Amino acid sequence: MKVLVVSDTHKKNDAYFEVLRLEQPDMVIHCGDAEGSEYALTEAADCPVHIVLGNNDFFSRLPRELELEIGPYKVWVTHGHNYFVYMDNEYLKREARERGMDVVLYGHTHRPLIDKKGGVTAVNPGSLSYPRQANHRPSYALMELDDRGDLSFRIVYL
Repeated sequence: MKVLVVSDTHKKNDAYFEVLRLEQPDMVIHCGDAEGSEYALTEAADCPVHIVLGNNDFFSRLPRELELEIGPYKVWVTHGHNYFVYMDNEYLKREARERGMDVVLYGHTHRPLIDKKGGVTAVNPGSLSYPRQANHRPSYALMELDDRGDLSFRIVYL
C-alpha cells in the first residue's frame, strides 16, 4: 500500500495534481492548510483522501485531527500548530505515545522531516507549495506498507 502524505498546499494545487499522477497512491493524507480546496484535492484522487484542519483553514468543517489504522499501525494525523512544532516535535511525539499511536503525521512548519526516535515515528512532508527548508524544494512524503507488514517512509522532492 502506498500512502501519499502532503501538507500546506495553501490552495496552490498544481504540484499536488502532478504528484497524484506520478505516484498513483492507494490513499492520500493531507495534514492541513488546504485553504478551501478540499473538494478539488479529493476529486482529483482515485483513492480515499483524508484531510485535517490547518491553522489557515478558516470556516472549514474538516476534522481537527484523525486517528487511522493503516495495516497494523495506528496513525495520528494533525496539522501540528496546537503542539508547538515550530520549537520541536517532542511535545507532539509525547502526545502520540500517550494516545498509543505508532506514527504521527503533521505539517505547519513547511519543513520535511522523518524522525524515528522515541518509540513513535513523526513525519512532516514539508510543503508542495511554499517550502521553507534550506533547499526550498517542494516536498511530500511516501508511506509504504509492504506485503510483510513493514512500514517505510521517504521524503520526495520535486
